Amino acid sequence: KPASVVMPPPSSPPLISLPPSPPPSTSEKKWLALGDSYTIGQGVPPAERYPVQTRDWLITNGITGMAEPQIIATTGWTTNNLQNAITSQNPKGPYDIVSLLIGVNDQYQGFDAAGYETRFRQLLEKSISLANNLPAHVFVLSIPDYSVTPFASGSNVDRIRKEIDQF
Repeated sequence: KPASVVMPPPSSPPLISLPPSPPPSTSEKKWLALGDSYTIGQGVPPAERYPVQTRDWLITNGITGMAEPQIIATTGWTTNNLQNAITSQNPKGPYDIVSLLIGVNDQYQGFDAAGYETRFRQLLEKSISLANNLPAHVFVLSIPDYSVTPFASGSNVDRIRKEIDQF
């Protein structure tokens, strides 16, 4: 026997009462920026740090509700330093966005690329966990090739370029 659907008469109250839709979120989106001098903006005012500039750009272009980025970064930090800082500062997630830009000092200080890869993977996994286990909420910026900057003048720029490519 085919199933039948019983519809209440139009004047009857609904059979199922759905809860009202939740109001739109009024909380600000949280961003954790992890890194080294490129993240903290060595030598520039706080408003010129890339996480702050990016947040301001998003707001200017209609993406509202972004909190001031929380930055865990210091000039000279290696992946080891960043891991230790995350452990000691114990940032409270979940974050809506986590960015990761680290490694130039591993290269600059002569650390091996294989060890960097291991530590970077650990940092990436930690970043994902801080982003509520949502990998799509984590973005990684590659290490800039500083061999083309005045900082590298007088250095072996071919070696720097090759090593940056390994990292």
